[in-house]
Formats: sequence, structure tokens, C-alpha cells
Amino acid sequence: MNNNSAIRASAVSRFFSGTVIKELSKTNRSPMFARLLFESGIGRELSDSMTVSDAFECAFGYLRQTEFRHEYAYKAALTHKILLGRHSLNTASMMTEFRVGRCKADVVILNGTGTVYEIKSERDSLSRLERQIDEYRRVFASVNVIVGENHLASVLDAVPSDVGVLRLSGRYQISEIQAAQNIPSRTDSTSIFDVINIREAALILSDLGYDLPDVPNTQRYQAYLKVFRTIPSTKAHCAMVKALKKTRTLTHLAPFIQDLPASLQSVALSTKISSNEFGNLVEVLSVPLAKAKGWAVS
Repeated sequence: MNNNSAIRASAVSRFFSGTVIKELSKTNRSPMFARLLFESGIGRELSDSMTVSDAFECAFGYLRQTEFRHEYAYKAALTHKILLGRHSLNTASMMTEFRVGRCKADVVILNGTGTVYEIKSERDSLSRLERQIDEYRRVFASVNVIVGENHLASVLDAVPSDVGVLRLSGRYQISEIQAAQNIPSRTDSTSIFDVINIREAALILSDLGYDLPDVPNTQRYQAYLKVFRTIPSTKAHCAMVKALKKTRTLTHLAPFIQDLPASLQSVALSTKISSNEFGNLVEVLSVPLAKAKGWAVS
């Protein structure tokens, strides 16, 4: 990839940032979106009569190309083909960039179990993969790595047999190369406690029938942790999935998600916006580019 292509790829990927989505959903305009139209060249490729939605679709088409494929293309594929394809927002939830130990899990989908997906795009290094897998196996019953063709053989050699390996093909199809095993007993209750907040810990303990320790707020963390260490890992994992599906639910966005193009579904679900703001986002997608270009200076 030459320097000009790298600059363009960077600009195109930023269309799908939380900043752009928040601006559009909260104020019905986005100065960053307008700047990116110019920086990426997409504003010159599309006519002024085309819409904000058309620009996003054009940008996404660029990111899907194998030679320029960006991590967001993988997140969008998982959102569209697994979260919304196999499940629904009424039964499953998704978290992105979820802190797990010293790592951040790219995508976590909660349905009947906890499933994590680590993305290794064509441009990613595999240097941290061993540590990432080790961290994820302590918290989630099902662990997967989704890769481009260039990493497939190396990842298959590197990961344990219980870790799933998925490939995102040049035609943008997900295929299962090695099936992930669902092993909640492999997880660790203390590691699970480390990824949740104190409110979720209280919810889990109550759900499992434990009396919450009657201690000052400043002592709750250590008191809850002491109890968590006594919980069998399978029970802790099951309760974690149940609790996170409640606290990180996306059910309120179910009526709106199909109104968005597939290219935007992942970033919209990963950005904290209200139902009303989600509706604003849907509406602003129909704005002509002639008007959207003016957001950069207005």
C-alpha cells in the first residue's frame, strides 16, 4: 500500500468512528463527516445529490476490499452475519473493545453463552495472540479468532484445539475452519469478577442466592471478590452472561436497527446513544451530500 492509499484508507476508516455517529445522532450534523468526505476523496466521487447513506456505503465498500481491509469490516461482518443473522437484539447482546485482563476483546456476543471474537485482519500482527487467547479463555466459554486468508495457517498452528478459527473470505463471507468448544468450566471466577463492575457483581451474587456483604461502599469490592472466589466457574460464567445481557442490553434499539444500512449497524450498536438519537441517525442518512459538505464550516 503506497502512502496515498494509506492516507485514504485511514480517512475512510474514520467514517465509522463513534465520534461521527455521536455527532450525527445528537446534532443531526457532523463536521468530522464533512471533513472526511474531502480527505477520503469520496466527496469528489459521489454527486452532490447523493446522500449521507450513499457516502457511508461507498466508504464501506472500500474497507471491504481485501488489500485495504480494516478491522471495522470484520466487526461489521460479525454484527450482520452472527449477532443479527443467527440471533437478534431481543435475545442477544454485543460488546466491543471489552476489557479482559490486560487485553481488549474486539467483539463479545452474549446469547446462551459468552462468546468472544478476536480479529486479526490482513494488516494485523499476531504477536499478542497467545496472551489474548489466554486472557479470553479465563472469562468466556467460547473463544474465536477471525482472520484474513494471510493469517489462517499461522493462527491454526498457534491456537489450542478448543479455540475456534473463522475466515473472512475475499467475497466477504465468514467460514468456520475450526469449531470453538463451549467450555464454561475452563473459566476462572476471579477473572470474571475483574471484567464486571460492582453493580453487575451485586446482581450476580443476588441471582445466585448469596447475601450481599453488609459493608461500607469503600469495602464492597474486596468483600464481593472474597465471595466470588468461592463460586464454581461454570456458575459464575452463566451468571455473568445473564447479568451482562441485562446491563448491556441492546433490546431498545431492535426497532431501529434494520433501518440502517449494514455498513453502519456495528458502529451504531457499539456507540452509546439513546433510542431518540438512534432515530435521528436514521433520519440524517437521507441528507444530500451538498448540504452535508457544509457541515465542515457551519
